[in-house]
Amino acid sequence: MTDPVQYATVNRGPIDGVRTKPLRLIPDERGWLMEILRADDALFEKFGQVYVSGTYPGVVKAWHYHKHQVDHFACVAGMIKLVLFDTREGSPTRGHVNEFFLGTQNPTLVQIPNLVYHGWKCISREPSVVVNVPSEPYVYDDPDEYRLEPHGSLPYDWTRKDG
Repeated sequence: MTDPVQYATVNRGPIDGVRTKPLRLIPDERGWLMEILRADDALFEKFGQVYVSGTYPGVVKAWHYHKHQVDHFACVAGMIKLVLFDTREGSPTRGHVNEFFLGTQNPTLVQIPNLVYHGWKCISREPSVVVNVPSEPYVYDDPDEYRLEPHGSLPYDWTRKDG
């Protein structure tokens, strides 16, 4: 049998456990407000911490997964291509890859289950700003983070697809 991780299929359907929520901008004459995650949201599990990550244009921040932590990503400035890769043994979506284009052009929250590899590339001309609300606080002495190199370690090509 062919190893599904070697022959990944992009966007064959949502990876098992991945959920999304469209985000809504609430504008007025002073500016705007956008709620990202609320305790009464259907996809809210628990709060660990909140952090912001900036990424320069063209930079790839990948790959990693968490054994326990669930991530909740929203891009609030610029645009990113968020990519999820399911390598979980026994998962009905093993070998599936999901691509999400998030940011000012598409305000969306993506919930990433634990054990799913993920990363992103800044695809805008300006830096992107990603807000994450992970379910667990970061443990500096023993991080729940397992990394691979961004290029060549998983069968995914970060190159822009023109056409």
